[in-house]
Amino acid sequence: MLWPFNHFRKPRLTPAGTIEAIYGMIVTQAREPIFYRDLGVPDTVNGRFDLLLLHLWLLLRRLRAAQSGVELSQALFDRFCEDMDDNLREMGVGDQVVPKRMQAFGEAFYGRVQAYDQAIETGPEALAQAICKNILNGVSLDHARHLAAYAVAANADLGLTDEAALRLGSFKFPAPLQEGEAS
Repeated sequence: MLWPFNHFRKPRLTPAGTIEAIYGMIVTQAREPIFYRDLGVPDTVNGRFDLLLLHLWLLLRRLRAAQSGVELSQALFDRFCEDMDDNLREMGVGDQVVPKRMQAFGEAFYGRVQAYDQAIETGPEALAQAICKNILNGVSLDHARHLAAYAVAANADLGLTDEAALRLGSFKFPAPLQEGEAS
């Protein structure tokens, strides 16, 4: 609960309900069946985690360029961590193991962010290579190229989204590209 008057806390630019809505958009997009059915993403806990990270990275990348993006980025990352913690506990992971698994999630997140940031700056083929390694377990470079084309399109769409729409969660990820579609 946010108190209407607090001398010690800066007012939030984005209400908690908006964080839930934005994070929900990321999760919903990462669960689109086409990614698993047509684009080779393994429909496993790890595959879903990696696709969630890809979408979170795309949005956080856009927020880095936004003037008010730091607070929203932190709130989204915090929500991601809460979600991962909740999922571990639902899967029956014990209290002693959760912190170690959370550390592994954090390392995976930061490693992928670094790999994807470097790759997207290098070009679509480098991004496809990074996606192939991190999401597709090195199995299908063709599928990875389609996922990379999707990520490039999503990055471009998010780049055109104004800051107010980002803060309010009034944006959409593009539809995933199907195999054979022009990128």
